[in-house]
Amino acid sequence: MKRFLIIFFLFDLCACFAQSTGLVLPKENQVEWQNAEIGALFSYDIHVFDGKRYVQSTNRITPPVNYNIFYPKSLDTDQWVLAAKSAGCKFAMITATHETGFGLWQSDYNPFCMKCLQWKDGKGDIIRDFVNSCRKYGVKPGIYIGIRWNAFLGIHNFKVDGNGPFAKNRQQWYKKYCESIVKELCTKYGKLFLVWFDGGADDPNGLGPDVEPIIKEYQPNCLFYHNVNRADIRWGGSESGSVPYPCWSTFPTCFSHGNQTESVKDYQNILSHGTPDGKYWMPAMADFPLRGYHHRHEWFWEPDDDNAVFPVTDLLAKYEESVGRNATMVIGLTPDTAGLIPECDVKRLKEFGDSIQYRFSHPIAKSENCHIKMKKDETINCYLLQEDIRQGQRVQRYTLQAKVGGRWRTIDEGSCIGHKRINRIPVIKTHELRLIVSEKIAKPLITNFSVYNLSKNDEE
Repeated sequence: MKRFLIIFFLFDLCACFAQSTGLVLPKENQVEWQNAEIGALFSYDIHVFDGKRYVQSTNRITPPVNYNIFYPKSLDTDQWVLAAKSAGCKFAMITATHETGFGLWQSDYNPFCMKCLQWKDGKGDIIRDFVNSCRKYGVKPGIYIGIRWNAFLGIHNFKVDGNGPFAKNRQQWYKKYCESIVKELCTKYGKLFLVWFDGGADDPNGLGPDVEPIIKEYQPNCLFYHNVNRADIRWGGSESGSVPYPCWSTFPTCFSHGNQTESVKDYQNILSHGTPDGKYWMPAMADFPLRGYHHRHEWFWEPDDDNAVFPVTDLLAKYEESVGRNATMVIGLTPDTAGLIPECDVKRLKEFGDSIQYRFSHPIAKSENCHIKMKKDETINCYLLQEDIRQGQRVQRYTLQAKVGGRWRTIDEGSCIGHKRINRIPVIKTHELRLIVSEKIAKPLITNFSVYNLSKNDEE
């Protein structure tokens, strides 16, 4: 009992200190999100099997004529998860339902689901297979739910077709339907890391369902993204895999989308950058499809797209411009008609994961404070900084200096650090570096100050 009281007192003291200094602290699942650095989104739906290139405007309003084209003869979610893990993904999500309205699980509420297929005699459950594979290989499972569009039920931007009492009653039915499938997904598959509503879950006082209480009750520790009242993470403003610098973990409102954002001045810019004095911890994501090269941008598998897989050099640049700017990278992956991640994608993911390890696992020097001193001059062209984000994002401006010819020389300046800041600098030879924090909310807590010669690491 005494130990409990001491822990409670210390926690309360830390909370009081945070409030007195203006610090905003993350929840544990938000820390896990940022520490994960890279995650995957697996997108799968009936139109993958139609042999055509995806047209979003058509897909949103035209139900598939023959849903039994969905027949992945070699489906292997272990292969999916292992491919993602080789790239460094610590969590993975799957599209439980997307714009067609088709559900990848055994649903008692959505008749347009695995139960209606000839595949596996209507007894398949890809969500079950997926979460089992995630847990088997130590990857945190998440679920992506699309309710904004539903071609099967005629839902367009949350609204049912038509007007009058009949449409009004159908709208209320759709809200309850959405709440039912969300409860199903939150209760059938164990602990989830993230529940992601594509395009949000809208306003429960308007067209949208009231899903947040369901998440709170059945998945209290998962990340919720998002409705007009709450977002635990935020979109970084594009699907390029990059965020602009600086990218703060704090945000001025507790929601990241919705009608309320119209009153927020310069909202799009704030969505991308966050704010250093935000009242809510809401770290950014930088999502993009792996098959986005040569002017393609494909979240689902399509024929003749193997040459659209990004080269490793592009993926590494995205890593530095997302994870290296305090955001979490989310890579879109595309199971094909066989039910497998294509071999060229698997190969590229492993090359990407290996390249990150080669580049950043062997720093020239590393410190857990603001000073590095080496025995001799070393060639440096990149640095990495990390804060203890559990204690808030404290640094607001810094200068990096190196000792050259016996004198201190400024080699870079910056603002946001957060979970991780990676930045290239002009090549320099030095044996001593220091980080000077010129603006801060509270005492800086630097957990990692590392310097690299990336060309040397790449050669190795």
